[in-house]
Amino acid sequence: MKIVRAKFEGEIFYGELTDEGIIRYEGSPLVVWEPTEEKYSIDEIQLLAPVLPSKVTAVAKNYEKHAVELGVHDYTAPKNPVFFNKPSTSVIGTGESIIYPPIGQHVDHEAELALVISKVSKNISRENWTEHVLGLTAANDLSERVLQGKTGHFTRAKGFDTFCPLGPFIQTEFTNNPELNIKAFVNGELKQDGNSRDMIYSIGEILEFVTSIMTLLPGD
Repeated sequence: MKIVRAKFEGEIFYGELTDEGIIRYEGSPLVVWEPTEEKYSIDEIQLLAPVLPSKVTAVAKNYEKHAVELGVHDYTAPKNPVFFNKPSTSVIGTGESIIYPPIGQHVDHEAELALVISKVSKNISRENWTEHVLGLTAANDLSERVLQGKTGHFTRAKGFDTFCPLGPFIQTEFTNNPELNIKAFVNGELKQDGNSRDMIYSIGEILEFVTSIMTLLPGD
């Protein structure tokens, strides 16, 4: 199933994206929801961020190729996943405008695979991570590289409003070890081309480590 969050004539709702259009649901896939008889074409509605998280927990330095992109040629994998949080206010939907911060000098795109947590999750094991995930979506982890280089802090450089576009939909069908192409295009030009199989730490290992420290909530 492909889950979307949409707006039609001022009303916001969740729905299912099908070949025939969008079926409107009442409720939320994170709690309880049921299909209605209402359907819309993709042109009738505005697609929003498919979820409103309390936080976006992101993992850094998890692709050796990306480290090389940033000029780190003697890259050594960290002993544990390195993660940081982007605020909920950084999240926007597909097609919304990214606001270039006034102090911005060099803003970069970062195409990422994102997971949407389905329930309150603490101390997930790497073997059962799929039981805690509603589905997968795409994310753009925008970063102000000059600030990041000066301070070494990820949150400031990556936490600006609009710096986390998500969507357009949540794919609920996935495997325990997905191998998915992850690409970024800027004005039609391919800028990044990778695959989730190139991750240094697997999804299960990341979720096990992160949830040993903090609780992830539905929608995170």
